[in-house]
Amino acid sequence: MAIAAFSAMSILLITSIIFPNPFSDLAQQFFSPILKNSPPEQQPPQDQSCISRTQKASYQKKSPSPVPSPYLLSKLRDYERRHKNCEPFSEPFNRTLKLLTGNSTTNSTESDYRYVVFTLHVNGLGNRMLGLSSAFLYALLTDRVLLVDFGPDMADIFCEPFKNSTWLLPDGFPFRNQFYSPKFREAHSFGTLLRDNSNFTQSVPPLPPPILHLFLSYEYNDYDKLFYRDENQEFLQGVPWLTLRSDQYFVPYLFLMPRFRAELERLFPDKETVFHHLGNYLFNPSNQAWGLITRFYDAYLARADERIGLQVRVFNTKASPIPLVAKQLLKCTQSEGILPQLQVSTNSSFSSVKVTNNTSSTKTKAVLIGSLYREFYEEMKYAYWTRASVDGGGESVGFHQASHEGSQNSESNSHNMKALADIYLLSLCDVLVTSRWSTFGYVAQAIGRVKPWILNVPNTNYSGDRLPERACRRAVSMEPCFHYPPSYDMKKKVVVDGEVGTGPPVVHCEDVSWGLKLVNGRQIERLE
Repeated sequence: MAIAAFSAMSILLITSIIFPNPFSDLAQQFFSPILKNSPPEQQPPQDQSCISRTQKASYQKKSPSPVPSPYLLSKLRDYERRHKNCEPFSEPFNRTLKLLTGNSTTNSTESDYRYVVFTLHVNGLGNRMLGLSSAFLYALLTDRVLLVDFGPDMADIFCEPFKNSTWLLPDGFPFRNQFYSPKFREAHSFGTLLRDNSNFTQSVPPLPPPILHLFLSYEYNDYDKLFYRDENQEFLQGVPWLTLRSDQYFVPYLFLMPRFRAELERLFPDKETVFHHLGNYLFNPSNQAWGLITRFYDAYLARADERIGLQVRVFNTKASPIPLVAKQLLKCTQSEGILPQLQVSTNSSFSSVKVTNNTSSTKTKAVLIGSLYREFYEEMKYAYWTRASVDGGGESVGFHQASHEGSQNSESNSHNMKALADIYLLSLCDVLVTSRWSTFGYVAQAIGRVKPWILNVPNTNYSGDRLPERACRRAVSMEPCFHYPPSYDMKKKVVVDGEVGTGPPVVHCEDVSWGLKLVNGRQIERLE
């Protein structure tokens, strides 16, 4: 108890040095997991507009909690001041807005303020959160203010990350009704500018326009990819308004760019906690979403000795039939000791129970199924109901599923609310099995600081009805994978420039051979 009290007081001393008010929002964001066991008088006050901001710590039981670098904390404090000063309808915002309406007497390059507007991709919530966190880090690196264009499908999913200011793009913003039009991309994208200016790389580039669109989604073309060329960042720095559309976690490639590398090294000494820190800072569930999370957790998961999350993403049920994937899931969880080994019954369809007198020491495991499909819950529950475990009942296993939508519907607000609830419930599990390629799983593992087992989802187009020999493999980093770095040619489906200088901290992913992810000085064994 004395040690715990000393630790809490030590953290309070550190935060009082870094923050004028140690119970500031930023301090709560990062240090509440550390302070959760401190005496009541040292607990931060609860923010009723965003209960999850302070309550998350009591649900995130894993320790030790990674502490962000002092430099990251100072940069976030600087950013919050900049955001408050330049938020929508502020004097700097209104002045910079005039550059888009033609009512400004200031040249674009003379503007003192810079913005990046994140526009949503049609892909699911996992992709959106990865793209948005990447855009925020880019804003942090380039001294811009981040605004987001959330439609009705994203309303009240997250709290405002910056208290007493907003990150929401206001109605009536110029070009807003054109953001998702191919004509807007053709007219305003950086890729188009490069394509149409053959002398761009010469000593005198064109004058920066007031607005440029950065199209960094998976289907971007070779000109769009030139965003990642280091020398082009100087030109982009002169553009007051950047709109950015991405469904990718492009953070690993920022570490490969000389312009940003040193700063990123200072911000994130631990490369495997980049999204953990960014995600926990930006994505606090709204009170409505937090209610969905906590009610389910308290009812079904809280009292278990161990919580296990099984996140199953099937992109094509014809190529990956659900019964075949369910067999692979059973194979993975049993072979890796995640769930008890089941008896193989030869005399009947149901196996008999083994006699055990050790019921008082039975370990309880609560298994959360995270999937669009109900069938995985039914298959797993049926297997553990009808077949006894090899150890004769040393573990009690219960299965639960919060939602099963059947199909992805990212334009639905209720669908996205349930998706966020599933992500956070999975992040609160002690053990995770995720699916290869799944951004949903990436977000859950990174927020929860869990290195998952990656399920090798079978594909009959390649292996017929045979299950891949290796059912799953442990990830070496909880960081998400950048699926489509500029080195990958979508049309030819090949890597066009070799290893793009990879090596710790940036290596190829376990589940996507050409993808990139961050690690702390280790090489990765790929999932075949």
